Amino acid sequence: MKALVLKSSILGPYSSSNAVINSVVDELSPDTLIERDLASTPLPVLTGDNVGGLRGTGELTDAQQQVQQASDQLIEEIQQSDTLVIAAPMYNFTIPVQLKAWIDLVARAGVTFRYTENGPEGLLKGKRAIVVTTRGGMHKGGTTDHITGYMQTVLGFIGITDVEFVYAEGLAMGEGTASQAIDEAKQTLKRLAS
Repeated sequence: MKALVLKSSILGPYSSSNAVINSVVDELSPDTLIERDLASTPLPVLTGDNVGGLRGTGELTDAQQQVQQASDQLIEEIQQSDTLVIAAPMYNFTIPVQLKAWIDLVARAGVTFRYTENGPEGLLKGKRAIVVTTRGGMHKGGTTDHITGYMQTVLGFIGITDVEFVYAEGLAMGEGTASQAIDEAKQTLKRLAS
């Protein structure tokens, strides 16, 4: 199994999602792992000036070339992987901007999805994703859990329909609650990743 691990927390060594993911990463062989920290190595954010790089037609500006190269590399990392392990901590009820930038660069018409007579078709099939989502409060299954549905939708849109979630909730509700939630999330991730 080759795994692509995406970290997106801005908290670095203090990150709960990184702590959960590192419990599995530390056990993987480096030759079976592609690891990308989206916070420590930021991706270009799409703008009106550079978005043409995703279409890849005509003469591209430097900014467009940078976006195209980043997109090509990120998509290649997915193509080389069997499983994606994605950290999606909850920031203000949604994913971090760093993870959204990754999504914007990999959701690419004609490369990772296409439109057909029957609607959109994802082109990155046969892959699996495990989304690790950490939250200060309790949101799973409630109206404030915007991450679960969003990540299922966007991954399915590019063809990854085998998506499982690992939740660590209540992390701001006391040390005991947080510690138990992190331990349980680590165990769940280890089981799913094995």
